[in-house]
Amino acid sequence: MTVYKTKYRVESARLENWDYASDGHYFITICTKNRACLFGDVIDGHVRLSDAGKIVLAEWEKSFQIRSELSCDCFIIMPNHIHAVVMIKNDDTGGGVETHGADTRGVETHGRASLQNNGRASLPSPKPQPTKSVATRRPKSISSFVAGFKSAATKRINEYRKTPAKPVWQSRFHGHIVRDEKSLIRIRHYIINNPGKWTEDDLYSKEAKL
Repeated sequence: MTVYKTKYRVESARLENWDYASDGHYFITICTKNRACLFGDVIDGHVRLSDAGKIVLAEWEKSFQIRSELSCDCFIIMPNHIHAVVMIKNDDTGGGVETHGADTRGVETHGRASLQNNGRASLPSPKPQPTKSVATRRPKSISSFVAGFKSAATKRINEYRKTPAKPVWQSRFHGHIVRDEKSLIRIRHYIINNPGKWTEDDLYSKEAKL
């Protein structure tokens, strides 16, 4: 992750030998298709979720209820994207994982978070766990989590607006490994303050909601 105009620009490149199912903290950004503002507005520095945004919030919460490997350190739902810090802590005794009907090559994993109606969540923040690089990726990974969440949210949004198979999200997402406590604190601060700097954000857009 690099600092650009006092903002965080999340790099999409993945580390070649990193297992994105390894224990640790991950900063992720998931954007809507064409950066359309589907999820609400920012009014006086606060996010006001649309009906689609409330669906996204519900599916995010559900995701962390049904999967034990992940927990949410903090996140924000913005009008056209989500920023989050997600922590993986694997437990080999865990059970199966629901995939919401998504491609199982890219779906699985979650944890718990306490959510608010403004689309923000936070939890007590354990220090990042030691991680190691490996050559192959386990099924329960950040990519798997994102794919499952996006699939579930897309299905419900399209049912609500009666637009079968209409894309909601960009096909890819941005991910960054949080390497130390100092970086984690900076990223949390950025996420929490994102609504107040919405018009300055690289992802700012005035695209129609639906």
